[in-house]
Amino acid sequence: MRRFLKSLSNLRQARCVFYYKHENYLQIARSAQRSVGHANAEANAPIRRSAIDRLALRSIYSWRATPQAQHALSARRNALTRNMGVNANVVPRTVISPHHQVSFDNKKVYIPWDEGITSSYHNIWLRDSCQCASCFHPITKQRLVDTFTIPTSIHPESVEALDTALKITWENDGHESFYPWDWLHLHSYQPVLEKHLSFRRVLWSRDDVQDNPPVVEFSSVMSSDAGVAEWTSKIKLYGFCFVDDVPANPDDTEKLINRISFPRQTHYGGFWDFTADLAANDTAYTDLALGLHTDGTYFTEPPGLQVLHLLHHNGSGGESVLADGFKAARILREEAPEHYKTLSRIRIPAHSAGNEDVCIRPASTSPILKHDEATGELIQVRWNNDDRSTMDRWEGGDPDVDVIRFYEAIRKWHEIVTRKETEYWFKLRPGRALIFDNWRVMHGRSAFDGERRLCGAYINMDDFESRMRLTNLGREAVLKYI
Repeated sequence: MRRFLKSLSNLRQARCVFYYKHENYLQIARSAQRSVGHANAEANAPIRRSAIDRLALRSIYSWRATPQAQHALSARRNALTRNMGVNANVVPRTVISPHHQVSFDNKKVYIPWDEGITSSYHNIWLRDSCQCASCFHPITKQRLVDTFTIPTSIHPESVEALDTALKITWENDGHESFYPWDWLHLHSYQPVLEKHLSFRRVLWSRDDVQDNPPVVEFSSVMSSDAGVAEWTSKIKLYGFCFVDDVPANPDDTEKLINRISFPRQTHYGGFWDFTADLAANDTAYTDLALGLHTDGTYFTEPPGLQVLHLLHHNGSGGESVLADGFKAARILREEAPEHYKTLSRIRIPAHSAGNEDVCIRPASTSPILKHDEATGELIQVRWNNDDRSTMDRWEGGDPDVDVIRFYEAIRKWHEIVTRKETEYWFKLRPGRALIFDNWRVMHGRSAFDGERRLCGAYINMDDFESRMRLTNLGREAVLKYI
């Protein structure tokens, strides 16, 4: 800490914030990143220099902020963190420097921030992103400006720093554009500043949820959007949530589902009410045991959420099991990083072809561990060994190597996900509905006998994300990020 404060003192004396890339700051940032990773339990995002740099800068700004500024920032963060799932670090600092002027040239406009960083914005990007009502529809939130009529050589005639916004008068047609300071900071791309909405995840093992799983009450969800906010934030946080005191009938279960969104229609239908009668030729419609898996690996986009509600069972068996796929992926990366790379690279074909009128395959194949191409963050686990098609394409690799590596990797993956400490077993019962993130949490069941009736549905991930963000953050806050 002393070395950090000394480095900060030198930094201020030098009056150059760009020294944050010095190794001392990288070391501090790595420590901060580990702390944030532990608190937020984010899964398997590789360490990137840009993330380290931003963490170092965040440490500097926190240290330099006055008590008044810290209080104001805390108030803004609290406004965005009404529920446990929201990452409080999304709030930017949007004060322009009182010691420097906004400037422009034939290519860009330059905004000096009080935090010691200057953002630059291309003129054509600014004109295309004009926020006035004639260029950006205030109700539909759609672009109205004709991008293709903007001259490639466009530049300002003048720029003016107002109290709340930047005003630009454009040289080619005299159009006046206004850009709020917080909008400019939020959408800074050169450099990229802290801007993305993110929700925390708690990665769990059996002992973490066995005695205290996430639960909400049916009456709370049905009576207010605040109840929906609590429900969706817990789904995002843990990857699953129970809903208690749901009337044990299909109608009320479907009403519960609609509190998030409408059911997703597939070849299984929209809302399901089913027994083990092979109404659809899939092992889910039998009394057989099902190993841990995610649904819909054969879809181009697998279902986002799945809801299950047991209505009746007069036999034995049929215990359910969940496992946190993101936690399993983290364990795999720690214990066998080469296997993690293999399952992140080799693409898996899949199919659904049990019914004579159905043969579904994805438009493009995906690996078991799918990552965001921009951030490197793990965003999806796609694992269903039963639905895996014949693997006779090993594009971009050497089959003599990849075939062996693949089978070694999935053997290790299977060993991790079936560990006693990974699997959370429980008994579904009438009145307690289960909802889980099918992109993260794997599910399965033991074999059973007797008559067993369930109902439920899939929900698209995009519809869930929309509902979660709006109920937890409010429309005004969410729209700032589009």
